[in-house]
Amino acid sequence: MSDSHTPNDHHGASGAQPPAQRPAGQDGPPHDKQPKTFDALYRAQNKEVFRALVARELLAGHDPSARAGEYVERGKPEFVLAFLLAADLPDADKRELLARAYEQRAQLTEQKADEFDRRFHRPFPLLRLEASKDRTLAQRIRAGGTLRPGLGRPLPTL
Repeated sequence: MSDSHTPNDHHGASGAQPPAQRPAGQDGPPHDKQPKTFDALYRAQNKEVFRALVARELLAGHDPSARAGEYVERGKPEFVLAFLLAADLPDADKRELLARAYEQRAQLTEQKADEFDRRFHRPFPLLRLEASKDRTLAQRIRAGGTLRPGLGRPLPTL
């Protein structure tokens, strides 16, 4: 028996199979990279005050999807999130609505900064910074990420 391998012999003499090839940066079992549901990603961010409001609205017969849409236009992502968690929509639609709420809030914040610039004759960079953060959150949401970077990751040990 020789040590040479035939082209179809991928197991070598030991019979062990080579490790599965994955693109760089994809360590761990394949199921680790499954996209998380909207609920799994964002439910922890939903505060009790908003859950109570949604519960009252649902008891009054309001449609959570329609209410979420109303709050999107007003740039109120916390309210949008609460209603979307109760809504029966596909996760992609929920992510899009939540992202639009953050973008709308960014737009309204920049309008307020412009108004204050004119009114008080000085810039308001912190308002513009908040608008930038909201736009970043919208991008992260559309990509299926969390609202806070690092959420769910273990803390480094010293």
